[in-house]
Amino acid sequence: MKELDLLRQELLSCDTQLVDILMKRFDVVEKIMALKEKNQMQILQPEQESRQKEALDIELKGNVHQEEIADIYARVLYNSKKIQGKKLFDYNIVLIGFMGAGKSTISAFLRDALAMDVVEMDQVIAEQQGMSISEIFETYGEEYFRNLETQLLIDMQSKQNVIISCGGGVRERNVAEMKKNGKVVLLKADPQTILDRVKDSDERPLLNGHKNVEYIADLMEARRAKYEAAADIVVQTDGKSALEICEEMIHKLRSADE
Repeated sequence: MKELDLLRQELLSCDTQLVDILMKRFDVVEKIMALKEKNQMQILQPEQESRQKEALDIELKGNVHQEEIADIYARVLYNSKKIQGKKLFDYNIVLIGFMGAGKSTISAFLRDALAMDVVEMDQVIAEQQGMSISEIFETYGEEYFRNLETQLLIDMQSKQNVIISCGGGVRERNVAEMKKNGKVVLLKADPQTILDRVKDSDERPLLNGHKNVEYIADLMEARRAKYEAAADIVVQTDGKSALEICEEMIHKLRSADE
């Protein structure tokens, strides 16, 4: 079986070359990130990813292993994004703000752009308790729910490079836990913007029967001082795309790190 042994050696050589190529690629990714930061350039460039994908599709057209190679490339791209995310943030990003301010939208965008894990606190707590947030409040009260939030924030301190999207409420104990391994980002929007974003949703029990600018403005004002006291940075989201919001957030966080 000498021929088989030779083929296995050739396969091992291919694997070694693959590792070398991947290391070179990831090194280039880090150099690109450093160059962007040094020259205050746009960090997130989804259009570049599209161009790379188009070029790969052309290169692989008609290849017998097109599907398999494309699958591998997708994973390489994912891990390249993950390296970028880790290079940018060695801590967690905690998003706070009024309902409709954009927390879920921005979490999803960063998850895709930088391969960051996302923890939607309300969703995790609901899954852990086996009931909706409204049911938790009705059955056990707000204090019980806030304690669940506190414990989840404590659990997240062992992790890094995670996006934690919080519910609308903020209490001092929770803010203290957020800051132990995270930077707190306050997303803001005007009352009219909030109304436009939530008016067709029935998943905001606090606003049911009160979907008007005046009520939203009063509720936002009641929470404003706590939000602003908790925030490391503030990003206004009105009239901006998810990309614009994330770019502004990244640059503000990086400036705060210096």
